[in-house]
Amino acid sequence: MRAPARLGLYGVGLIAVFAVAFATASAVVPDDAAEGWAQDTEGHGGHDAPASHGGSDAHETAPGLGLAQDGYRLAEVTSPGTVGEEGALSLVVIDPQGEPVTDFDVEHEKELHLIVVRADGQLFRHVHPERAEDGTWSLPWEWTAGGTYRVIADFVPAATGDGLTLSTTAQVAGDYSPVPAHPTASTTVDGYTVEVAGELVAGESTELTMTITRDDEAVTDLEPYLGAFGHLVALREGDLAYLHVHPHGDVPETGETSGPEIVFEATAPTPGRYLLYLDFRIGGEVRTAPLVIDTTDHTDGHDDDHANGGDHDH
Repeated sequence: MRAPARLGLYGVGLIAVFAVAFATASAVVPDDAAEGWAQDTEGHGGHDAPASHGGSDAHETAPGLGLAQDGYRLAEVTSPGTVGEEGALSLVVIDPQGEPVTDFDVEHEKELHLIVVRADGQLFRHVHPERAEDGTWSLPWEWTAGGTYRVIADFVPAATGDGLTLSTTAQVAGDYSPVPAHPTASTTVDGYTVEVAGELVAGESTELTMTITRDDEAVTDLEPYLGAFGHLVALREGDLAYLHVHPHGDVPETGETSGPEIVFEATAPTPGRYLLYLDFRIGGEVRTAPLVIDTTDHTDGHDDDHANGGDHDH
């Protein structure tokens, strides 16, 4: 996950919920995926986990599905237990010797990246907590809806220099109305329209191009954010495993702008539907555009219809 070679995929925390919320989640998340979430077994991949083309190893080989890897694990993950309760989300990274990690390499301008996303792909948050001297990462936190969440931490221990993506689950008590993910190649956020073009082929590296416009005019004032002109998080529907995503281009200089296109190189671990979240900054404000595309069987075309089945509504 070295800039400019790639954009890392990032993560966060933990919680508690009524059983009815978890049961409702099965309307969106397959039973086997939900069971896998609860187990949080060790060794489910980091930045360099191998891709799988399907079968029984699909969950075991995809990155971002494990609580622990290479002797490192997430611990002491806490947060408010119900919707509307104010508190803090916190966690500690434990090293192979059982001690809290306090020395991290900086990746994309931060030592630790956290994301939280609900089982149906809604309520995505990419945040950067602060680290105390004892290794505890924390930030103010409040849940806005109940349900089961994937909580993910992305970091590089200085002791190894190797990136890790670890995760656990959060169950939050409160109302939960799942929203199924439909192919969406275009969405509008605060007046900015973001479109994705290109194909996603399981087990192959392909290009995805994000184009940003406003009032049908090309946006050319994209500002650097986390060491690039755009930051892409991509998750597999169901278990929210990661794609490997690499940005094209060099690290931007201070004050440099770009647009309207941002190109990423992506590799999907398995066939299926993938949830994309593009972070981009304009005028000092970061916005997140959610998109959804399906894998295809070929790489002959690069238009939106190939990428998502032709549905452009969000």
